[in-house]
Order: sequence, then C-alpha cells, then structure tokens
Amino acid sequence: MISGPVSPSDRTLFNANVCHPLQSYEWGEFREETGVKVIRRLFSENGKTTGAFTLTIHPIPRTPWTIGYLPKGTFPTGELLSDLREIGKAENCLFIQLEPEVVKSHQTEEDIKQLPLRPSVRPLFTKYSFVLDITPPEEELLKNMHQKTRYNIRLAERKGVTIIEDNSDTAFETYWRLTEETTKRQHFYAHTKSYHQKQWTAFPHTKTDNSLSSHLFLAKFADKVLAAWILFMFQDVLYYPYGASSREHRELMASNLLMWEAIRFGKRNGLSMLDMWGALGPQPDTSDPWYGFHRFKEGYGATLTEYIGSYDLVLKPLLYKGFAFANSLRWLLLRSS
Repeated sequence: MISGPVSPSDRTLFNANVCHPLQSYEWGEFREETGVKVIRRLFSENGKTTGAFTLTIHPIPRTPWTIGYLPKGTFPTGELLSDLREIGKAENCLFIQLEPEVVKSHQTEEDIKQLPLRPSVRPLFTKYSFVLDITPPEEELLKNMHQKTRYNIRLAERKGVTIIEDNSDTAFETYWRLTEETTKRQHFYAHTKSYHQKQWTAFPHTKTDNSLSSHLFLAKFADKVLAAWILFMFQDVLYYPYGASSREHRELMASNLLMWEAIRFGKRNGLSMLDMWGALGPQPDTSDPWYGFHRFKEGYGATLTEYIGSYDLVLKPLLYKGFAFANSLRWLLLRSS
C-alpha cells in the first residue's frame, strides 16, 4: 500500500474515501483559510484507492514543536500510523492526536490495544453522540420520540412558530448574534466570529455530489428569530454541529420544532442518519452544564453511540510527558479561575 498527496482534481475521489465532515476536502480548505497547515493523503493498492485522511498541524506557542490532529478518521491501521510517523517527523510533531469515527465494541477495543497509541491526555471530541436513523416514516419517528418532545413540537406548531432555511448574509449575522447571547448565558466557549464566518463562506449551501454543504435554519415567531442552527450535509448523513437560541419566548419550544424540521429536511434530501454532534455518557450527571442539551437530544429517540475515544501517537516521548503535565495543569487552573 502506498500513499500520495491530494490535488484539487482529487476532491470527489477524496471525499468518497473519508467518513466525516471534519475529514472532507472542504473542511481542509476552510482550515487553511484560518491559517492552519493541512496535509491530505490518499492510499492506494494495486491501482485502487483504499483510503484517505486530512491531518492538521498546530504549532505549540513559543516552541519549535507542533501537534498533529486527525479527527473523525477511519480505524488507525499500521499503514496509516507509519505514514503519520513520517509526516510527524517532517513537521516536528511531539505527537499526533487521533479521534477515530469508529464505534466502540469489544473487537475495536482489543484491536486498538495492539497499536502503539496511548489514551489522549486531553480529548477534544466527546466519546458519545446521539445518532438517529431518519429513514422510517414520519409517523414512526414521532412515535419513537419521548412524549414530552412530541408535545413540544405540536405546541410550537400551534403557537405559530415557523422554520425556514435562510442562507443569506443577514441570516448569518442573526445566527452570530444569538450565538454570542447563548454562549454568554450558558458560559460556553465558542470560536470567534471570524472562524464561523470563514466556515460559512467556505462551504456551498446546496447539496452537490459528495461535497460538504452547510445550511442555516431559523425558527421564527412573528418578526423575531428565536433560534438559529447550522446543519452540515455530508454523504448520506445530516449533522447538527451549531445551534443558538434567544432568551425570548422560550415557552414556545422553538428548538423542538427546529430539530423536527431538520429531520424532515434530511429525509427530503435522501439522507439516512442524523448525527447530533455530541452527548454525555449513559449515566449523565444532572449538574453537568451540558445536561440540558443531552436531555433535549435524547428526546428524539436517537441511539446513544459510543466511539473508541481519543489516542495519541507519541513521537517525542520525553517532551510529550512534559507537555502533558503542563497542559493538565493549565486546564486545572482554568477550571478553578
């Protein structure tokens, strides 16, 4: 098996061999716009493409070293790790962090134990997500929801909440205003406006072949926008990565109707799954700041899916230990501040 670089003419072939928006060709273009170094590779054997990956390189401030990051890739085979070692050496990486889009099972756990990887000191993605099969008829999907979720959807409809797709610049500004309001209210971290704006302009807003596309939906009541979500479409999956809401008219349950209309949007576009982009574990702590989002997603009858987690391919062991200690101390201080 051999690997080689990827050119813009390989976009369609590349996207056909990755399994998540964060591995797509378009996501790499966006990350390049933010100033991040992006490295793509295609694997082939006997003239046939067998896999691909997108790796980003992140400098460690005030040092000559970097960190590699490969999110939501395939299972890390020996060939992949060999390729990453070569790239990591050339890029002066302390380590390369991998967070595979691989569901946890007894077999995948045993397989990954055989590889020269160690659990990450600081995972970036949660191990869990709610994933919903949206292929059944609408009546069956509604039946499988929690009773309170169905009630909230109907309440929003009765009270006059409407859902529209609006990919205009004005709608994006509304989305960002609500994002700022939501993060301040919930005390959550959010990327900068520049980050979101570059992402918004990088992806098409109509579904085209197997490219990553993004779609902005607004929940409206009279002349007010109560919620704004950005959804991704990639291959046959709809993703819900970003959402924001207003303090006003929370009793109208606009977000419940917005999720239902997102599901219907996915069905109209021939998609098979909705990935809700993160969840807590099977026994969530009710005091966790993310518990409300977890419970909201759970109400739609989705499957709580566990992935194999986050692992580091360590390239400079002594420096890695020092970095891991300093990074853990940094997060401890941030939590206590």
